[in-house]
Amino acid sequence: MSYLEALILGIIQGLTEFLPVSSSGHLEIMKVILGDNSLPKESLTFTVILHFATALSTLIVFRKEVAEILKGLFQFKWNEESQFSVKMIISMIPAVIIGLFFEEQLESFFGGKILVVGFMLLITALLLLLADKAKNTTKNVSFQNAFIIGISQSIAMLPGISRSGATISTAVLLKIDRTKAAKFSFLMVVPLIFGKVAKDLLGGEFNFESNQIGLLSVGFFAAFFAGLFACKLMIGLVKKAKLSYFAIYCAVVGSIAITYSLLN
Repeated sequence: MSYLEALILGIIQGLTEFLPVSSSGHLEIMKVILGDNSLPKESLTFTVILHFATALSTLIVFRKEVAEILKGLFQFKWNEESQFSVKMIISMIPAVIIGLFFEEQLESFFGGKILVVGFMLLITALLLLLADKAKNTTKNVSFQNAFIIGISQSIAMLPGISRSGATISTAVLLKIDRTKAAKFSFLMVVPLIFGKVAKDLLGGEFNFESNQIGLLSVGFFAAFFAGLFACKLMIGLVKKAKLSYFAIYCAVVGSIAITYSLLN
C-alpha cells in the first residue's frame, strides 16, 4: 500500500463512516480496486485504525454532549445524562459479545470479499428505504430501544452493512426522533472503537514496521478530518429524511460489487 492509497482509504472511511453507505464495505471495495492483498487480519487492523480516527472526530463534533454526559455521571445521580450513559452501555452488549466470541469469524469477511460486501449493501439499501418512509416523531431512545439498536450495530460489523444506516434506520423504525437517533447512533460506537483499540494494544496486535506506521498515520489523519465534515453533514441529511437517495446508491454499488465478483 502506498501513501496515496492510504490517503484515499482514509478519506473514504471518514466520509462513509457517517453517511449510511458502509465505510467498511467501501474500504474493502477500494482495497480490491487498489490491488491491496492484505491478509484478512491485517485488513481488519487497518480498518480499525481508520474507525478510531472517525471515533475521535465524533467526540469533537459532540464535545458538548459528551461533556454533559461525563458531568452527569460524576454527580452520581439518576439524571438524564446517567440514563443516556446506561442506554449506551446496553446498546454495546450485542457488539461486545460478537467481538469477544466471534472475532476470528468476523475477520474472515475482510480482505477483499466483495461478493459479501455487495449483498450486504443491498440489505443496507432495503433498511434505508424502509426508514425513509417512517414518520418523524419526538420520541426518545428507551432502554429497550437501546438494546434493539445495539443488535443492529452488531450486525453492522459485517462489511457492507452500514453501521450508521442500520442503527439510524432501526431507531427511526422504532419511531424515535430522527435527530436524536442520529446522535445516539454516532455516540454509541465511540466506546466500542476505543475498547477495540485498547484490546488490540494490550494484546500486542499493533506491532508494525516503520513504513506501516507512516501509512497508518496518513490514513488516520485523512479519516479524522473527513469525518469531521461528514458527521455534521449527516445530521442535517437525517433531519430532511432523504435516506432513499443513499438507498439507491447502496443498491447500485452493491450490484456492481456482486457483478464484479462473479465475473472475476
